[in-house]
Amino acid sequence: MKFDLNQSYPILERTPLVLQTLLQGLDSTWTHQHEGPDTWSPFDVVGHLIVCEKTDFITRTHIILSDEAERKFPPLDMTAQFTESIGKTMDQLLSEFASLRREKLQELMALQLQPATLQRTGAHQVLGEVSLSQLLATWVAHDMVHLAQIARVMAKQYREAIGPFLSYMRVMQS
Repeated sequence: MKFDLNQSYPILERTPLVLQTLLQGLDSTWTHQHEGPDTWSPFDVVGHLIVCEKTDFITRTHIILSDEAERKFPPLDMTAQFTESIGKTMDQLLSEFASLRREKLQELMALQLQPATLQRTGAHQVLGEVSLSQLLATWVAHDMVHLAQIARVMAKQYREAIGPFLSYMRVMQS
């Protein structure tokens, strides 16, 4: 599937609602469990999504659209959510994410991006040159990957409880 901003916008717009529907009001036994060392809980993932709203996709979009000779992306802090989420509840994170996403989507639409603009590039510190269309497509895929991650982490909380049905649930076998 080729990137299409009009097809991508509804996904980006709905992610906060999907997360709120799935996670809001749940006990921390669901929201704060993870898959083991160096893995993230649903709480951590939502915190990460907030960090990305603040520092990743729209920030990098503006870098690509700038007139600077070098349009280098700053590196992302992949652990920022662990300090930025201290003292917050899941419901607070969900509300913050929804607010930030609305703001960032308004910014995106205000840019009135044209097909030629989507081919402009910036420099990722590891991947090298990436186009704006690749960056925005990644934003959509990033949402989907983290929604799947949250569902997987939550499903695995019942790994032992489902007994022999585990053999039918491949996502829980890893």
